[in-house]
Amino acid sequence: MEKMGEYGDRVQFSLVSIGSEPSYQVMNSFGKAMAFDRNHHLFRPEGDEFVGVNATQTFTMDQVKAAISGIGAASRPAGARGTRVVRAAGGGTRISAARLEEQYAAQRYEYFRNNRASLPPRISEYTEEITQLMKQGKSVEDAFGEVVKKYF
Repeated sequence: MEKMGEYGDRVQFSLVSIGSEPSYQVMNSFGKAMAFDRNHHLFRPEGDEFVGVNATQTFTMDQVKAAISGIGAASRPAGARGTRVVRAAGGGTRISAARLEEQYAAQRYEYFRNNRASLPPRISEYTEEITQLMKQGKSVEDAFGEVVKKYF
């Protein structure tokens, strides 16, 4: 978030980083990007780190704040093993892309837990749709609201 405050209002994470933390690029409103390694040092990408399945979607500052506040709110569901694995250009380290899915799940659960009384009893049938709306940039609150409005 510090780098976003200094260099741009959007961020994208590479899924082919070495180590537990991803590298990322911060983008400003002019489309200029500055990449940082997992230690938050400026670096020059040398390949497809931020292209296609090797990178996440672009996130706004509000989405990053929401993801950070949701981390650790729920544990990983039992049996959640389906992870997408990608290879770095040049045969680098294999890594998991499930971390982002876990963040969405944590945000969904926390919102559900805090608003259970006001949500329809069958809202859990629409978990995938809520997640897709969140991936498109909607906040967890807006995603739940859109599904409730559409189906209930």
